[in-house]
Amino acid sequence: MDLLKRNYLDEMISVSKAPDIKVITGVRRSGKSVLLEAFRDYLLQNEANVNIIYIKLTSFDFEQLLEYHALYQYAEEHYMSGKVNYLMIDEVQMCEGFELAINSLYDTKKYNIYLTGSNAFLLSSDLATLFTGRTYSIEVFPFSYKEYKEYYDMVGREVNFEDYVMEGGLAGSYAYDTMEQKYNYIGDIYDTLIMRDIQKKYNIKNTALLEAVSDFMLSNISKQTSIRNIADTLNSKTGESHHSTVGMYVEYLCRAYAFYKVRRYDITGKQYLASQDKYFLSDHVFKFAKLGTRIPDYGKVYENIVAIELLRRGYEIYVGTLRGAEVDFVAKKRDEKFYVQVSYDISEPATFAREVKSLLAINDAYPKILLARTRHPEYLHEGIRVVDIADWLME
Repeated sequence: MDLLKRNYLDEMISVSKAPDIKVITGVRRSGKSVLLEAFRDYLLQNEANVNIIYIKLTSFDFEQLLEYHALYQYAEEHYMSGKVNYLMIDEVQMCEGFELAINSLYDTKKYNIYLTGSNAFLLSSDLATLFTGRTYSIEVFPFSYKEYKEYYDMVGREVNFEDYVMEGGLAGSYAYDTMEQKYNYIGDIYDTLIMRDIQKKYNIKNTALLEAVSDFMLSNISKQTSIRNIADTLNSKTGESHHSTVGMYVEYLCRAYAFYKVRRYDITGKQYLASQDKYFLSDHVFKFAKLGTRIPDYGKVYENIVAIELLRRGYEIYVGTLRGAEVDFVAKKRDEKFYVQVSYDISEPATFAREVKSLLAINDAYPKILLARTRHPEYLHEGIRVVDIADWLME
């Protein structure tokens, strides 16, 4: 596959002199290993005084390093005095006890360390424990719509937003010709990499319940829900789900970057609410690959695409509530803040009025945006930017 330069590479370069352990995180098959290879190649081409110790633990060439003493010894044997030594380990979780080796190597202050790994085994929430707060995380998402367009421009195929809605951002699927082949590939990632990792990491015996929880969440992306609601729904069907177990399984799915939880925020009271969160897929096409496209619910898919794009751009996001109304997203980054409403189609006056109503009710001066597939240039409606979703994604 042709390689596309992604912004993450610039971030890796910019933090290369920082002393912390750099950990590349994100959902499976989002391009973490390719990114690490691209960073290695960049250093070889642009830095004269470097020594790169590159270890790919999925390769048979490094099978002997699947034990942490051997991993530590290999790094030490390949260290070169007088050079800037980069230690890069792909799929580090495959080495049993890897955190002991990494912490010891870090303590020598001789290495600039970069790691990738299976997300169920190398989670951002676990890094403080594994490496005692010595990490800097770079979170990699599947291809954005902009990256999708750039990739297909490279291979000479013209694509549009509707193509992206159906194909998604897992670039490995682009090598296949038919949608059935693409969905088979994507479904296999979900089943054999995400779900299997979770089962192995947490020693889950009730795999049927885990799959039921997963299917419920896939069916209800972008919808308000709660652990109790999920458990009650599944209990009515199976008669065996417990709230605490369901809550753990939802947490595991989020830790593996299959889903992102977005909390509710009271815009008037300026406080976070405790119930009825929303869950968004790291790539919306997981839903199509697992459940089919018979009832696509494009409005919720659009909302999922916008949620992940806001996260990709570095925003914290919340679901806004305002006197019984809902604003799809409150997006924050340091001192920046704006509101986003997402709709599938606003061509009907009644639909347009409904979508702008909650934005117009907000009595502050922060920007407000309505995103929909308008296929028209951006315009203002009483201070609200009305923007075609495809154009906004290309910004």
